Amino acid sequence: MYRILFTLSAFLSLATVFGQNEDSLMIRKIANEILINGKAYSNLHTLTKTVGGRLSGSPQMYKAEEWGLKTLREAGAEKVWLQECMVPHWIRGGKDEAKFNIAGGNEQSLDILALGNSVGTGPNGITANVILINNYDELEKRKKEIKGKIVFYNYKFNPTLIETFHAYGDAVRYREFGASWAAKYGAVAMLTRSMTESVDNNPHTGALDYIDSFPKIPAAAIGLWDSDKLAKAITENKDVKIFLKTNAKMLPDTIGHNVIGQITGTDYPDEFITVGGHLDSWDPAEGAQDDGAGCVHAIEVLRALKAIGYRPKHSIRIVLFANEENGLRGGLKYAEEGKAKNEKHIFGLESDAGGFTPRAFSIGLRGEKLERIRSKWLPLLKEYGVYEFIAGGGGADVGPLFEMMGTPVSELIPDSQRYFDYHHSRNDVLANVNKRELELGAINMAALIYLVDLYGLD
Repeated sequence: MYRILFTLSAFLSLATVFGQNEDSLMIRKIANEILINGKAYSNLHTLTKTVGGRLSGSPQMYKAEEWGLKTLREAGAEKVWLQECMVPHWIRGGKDEAKFNIAGGNEQSLDILALGNSVGTGPNGITANVILINNYDELEKRKKEIKGKIVFYNYKFNPTLIETFHAYGDAVRYREFGASWAAKYGAVAMLTRSMTESVDNNPHTGALDYIDSFPKIPAAAIGLWDSDKLAKAITENKDVKIFLKTNAKMLPDTIGHNVIGQITGTDYPDEFITVGGHLDSWDPAEGAQDDGAGCVHAIEVLRALKAIGYRPKHSIRIVLFANEENGLRGGLKYAEEGKAKNEKHIFGLESDAGGFTPRAFSIGLRGEKLERIRSKWLPLLKEYGVYEFIAGGGGADVGPLFEMMGTPVSELIPDSQRYFDYHHSRNDVLANVNKRELELGAINMAALIYLVDLYGLD
C-alpha cells in the first residue's frame, strides 16, 4: 500500500513538473517573440509622435481612436470596434500664466499648469495676496485669513514612503479637493505644489474635483523650484501678491469611444478576459508613460499570442479605455454594458503605472487562491522580473468590472521610482521610455494572460 501511494505521489509530482516545464517553454516562446519581433515600442512611437497628447474631447482623442483601430487590426484582432461613451470636454484654452511680486520688489514668473476640470480666471486674470498653507490642518486654523486671497498649498511628497504611489496618494488630496476647501473660506484661487518629487521645475497637471456646495475657483499646479521660491518669499515677506491667468473652460460633454479588439476563445467564446490601458492623456506632452505604455502593452499581448499561434480558450479583449484621467467614463461604460448584456468576465488586467521594469502584479485574490498562484506562477515569471503577487485590486479602468460584476482584476506593478518624475507633465515623452523595460512589461502581461486562460483563478 505504501509503495502504491508513493508511486501515485511521484506520478503527480512528475505531472506537475512536466506541466510547469511546458508552461515555462510557452512563456519563453512568448518572451522571445516580444524581444525579437516586438511592436510595443514602435507602436508607442507612432502614437506619441503622430498623435501626441490626447485629452478627452480633443481632436487628438479622435485621432488616437483611429490609431487604436488600425493598430489592433495589424496586431491580429479578429474583431475590432468602437464602444461609444460620453466624455467630459475640458480645454486649457491657451498658455497659463502666473507672476508674483513682493512689495517694492521685482516681478517674478512662476511655471504653472491649470488643473484639469478647473475654471479659468477670465481674460483679465486675478491679482490677490497669497497665503501659504502647508496642510489642511493649517487651513482650518487660519480659515479667517483666507477670504479674498489665493491659497497656495505647499504639501510635499513624503520622502520616507518607498512606494511612490503611496506618497502620491497622500499628497493628491490637495490637488483633487484643495480648491473647494479653499473656496469654502472665501479664497479667490488656488495654487498647489505639483504632485512629484522630481528635481526639475516642470509643473504637473491632473484632475481636480469641485465640491458642488462651494464656489468654483481657478486652480493650477506650480513646478517644484518655483514652489520653493514662492514659499520662501511668503515666509520672509508678509505682503506677496500673485497675478494668475488661466483660460480653462469646461464645455458640454462630447462623444468618445473605448477602442476594443478581440480574439474569440475556442472553448468558452462567451467568457471574457480583458486586458487594457487608457488611451486619453493630459495635454502638456505626449502621454508616453501615462498611459501610452499601457495601451501598447495590451496590444502587444494580443499580437504576441497570435504570432506564436496560441489559441485561447476564452475570448480575450484588448480595451483602450476612454477618459480615465478626468472622468473614468470608458471603464464605467465597459462594465455597465457588460453587465447589461449579462456577459461573463473572468479576469481583468490593466497597465497604468508606466513602462518601467516590471516588479509585481496586484491582484484581487486572498487566502488560498493567492498562495496557489504565488507558488505555481511566480517561479515562471521571476525570470522576467515579476517577484510578487500583491493582494489588492486592479487599475482604475478595470475596477468597475469588479465593482459591478465581481470580476477578479489585476494591475501590472512596474518599478515606481521614476514614474512621478514624468506623470502629467511636459516630461511624459517617448524619450523617457526604455524599450527593453517596456517589452518586459508586455512579456509578463502576456504570460499572466496565458496562465489565467489555461488554468483560471479558482
